[in-house]
Parts: sequence; C-alpha cells; structure tokens
Amino acid sequence: MTVYGFHASHEQVPPADLLQAVVRAEQAGFTAAMCSDHFSPWSIRQNESGFAWSWLGAALQATELTFGVVNAPGQRYHPAIIAQAISTLASMYPGRFWAALGTGEASNEHITGEGWPRKEQRTERLEQAVDVMRRLLRGDEVSHDGLVTVDRARLWTLPTEVPALLGAAVSERTAKWCAGWADGLITVNAEPDTLRRLIAAYKDAGGRGKVCLQVHLSYAATDEEALAIAHDQWRSNVFPPPFCWDTDTAEAFDLAAEHVPPEAMHKTVHVSSDPGRHADWLNEYAELGFDAIYLHHVGQEQSEFVDTFGAKVLPQLEVTRP
Repeated sequence: MTVYGFHASHEQVPPADLLQAVVRAEQAGFTAAMCSDHFSPWSIRQNESGFAWSWLGAALQATELTFGVVNAPGQRYHPAIIAQAISTLASMYPGRFWAALGTGEASNEHITGEGWPRKEQRTERLEQAVDVMRRLLRGDEVSHDGLVTVDRARLWTLPTEVPALLGAAVSERTAKWCAGWADGLITVNAEPDTLRRLIAAYKDAGGRGKVCLQVHLSYAATDEEALAIAHDQWRSNVFPPPFCWDTDTAEAFDLAAEHVPPEAMHKTVHVSSDPGRHADWLNEYAELGFDAIYLHHVGQEQSEFVDTFGAKVLPQLEVTRP
C-alpha cells in the first residue's frame, strides 16, 4: 500500500498554524508527514520561514505520524549538528523520523557569507557530509578534513535505531548517484515517464529503501480560485535548475516570476477543484511504484484542503502495488 502524507511548507505558513494543520491532517486520515527546511521563502508573498528542527519536535509530540525533513548539510548547517538533531529526534520518537539530504539552494545557504560552490563541489561536499553523519550516528568519534571539517566529534545520545537518510533528486543522474549512499529516494512531481526513468535509474544502480514523491497541488472551490492560489504562491517555483539552485533572494525570484502567466502553473502544480481529478493524479503516481506520496497544497490556508482530501480524496487512494 502507498502511504499518503501531508507536506508542511515552512516558507508559506506560520509554524503555529502549520502545527495545527498537521494535527488536523492526522485527524483527517493522513498517515505521515514531511516538511521543508528553509531560511528564506521562495517569494516575498510567502513571507514565512520557521525553523524546521524546533517545529519537528513539537509536531512529533503532537501527533503519532512519521515525519521527514529535507535538509542540506554542509554550509548553513554543519553535518555534525544535523547528525545530533537527527539522533535526538530518533531517540525521542523511535521509528518515526527520517531525513532526506540534498545539495541545497543559494537562497538558503548564502547567509553564511561563504561563496556558493559549483554543483560538482556541492555534490562532493554532500557526500563527505553524509559519511560524517553516518559515522556519528553509529557512535564513532569522527575527525575529517575536506570540504567539511570535523574535529573529534562524537554523539553521546544515540538512537536505538538509526533513521533512514534518503537522497533528494530531480534528475536521473542524481538519482543514480544517490543509489551509492542513500537509504531511499525522494523527488517531486513531474511527467510520469520522467518519474519512471528516475525510479529506474535509482534502482538499476542498486538503490535500496523506499521511493517517495512530493506532489505540489492547488485545491479550491473553483478551478479559477485554485489557479489563482497557485499563481500567487508558487509562480516563483516554475524555474528549473540551475536557476532555482543559484538564485539567492526572494526578491530575485519575484523579479524573475513577474511575467509568468497563470496557465504556466499547470506544468508544476496539479490545479483542480475536483477531488476526483486529484485522486486520479495521485493514483497514477502510486502505480509508478512510489512507496510514499506527500501532498503539498501550495496555498497558505490549509484547512479546506485537509478536510476535503481527508473526506473525498484519501478514500479513493487504496492502491495496492505488486
């Protein structure tokens, strides 16, 4: 069975409201959750940026859901600190937490004042960070000199079960690379053939563990309102890499998105007022072989989406995969 989860977008919703939303999502029938980890929103209109790690402790305590977070260790975060955060949450809530690791975006990482490395350097830095984190999570004392530096670090609080460290990928090349180190894979919605190839690239390279998908959607009482919500909140997110990786401020994203027309939103967001249409999209993704699918309503108000999907969409998503 495919697990359906709620995606909590810290760059769009105040953390207290987001906590209420995830509690409501559990009550509505969602069985898992994940969240973003941003220092900056994608747009001034989004206007939020809660600290994911503070919120995760509260959300795990307030629900019985499993939780994941997408994180970029290496620049804004030292990997030893992220290993400590992961270990603490996993110790408190055994079997309920995972982290997906990626190379990050300049909009979040530039705050340290360091230069933004080339993609190949960011990839190498992440590989070193993952090695450091895995060694720390199994109880080793770690020293490392390279693109990250660690001096005699040791985690004194260790979980009984080391959480899964997933790889975040949007290309076949990255998915294949993740297969060499990750305990699973997470990506974002795209054309079915694109996703099919990405899953195959990961698994054919020896990738193990669950394969997860984050789906951007917009739901409202009418198609026009749903499209208006998507255009207002998510038009800064229509740009492919490397632009989305290398642009470093919300203001710059807004300037780039100034002339994005509403109809362009259909390329990156599933927009519909029809719960059945959303169910069809999600079932199609499940049939591709995703173990978990996390639903992100791109609007800032989450209650109508949670209630409607709990009542009218989740019951249509009982998909058994071979």
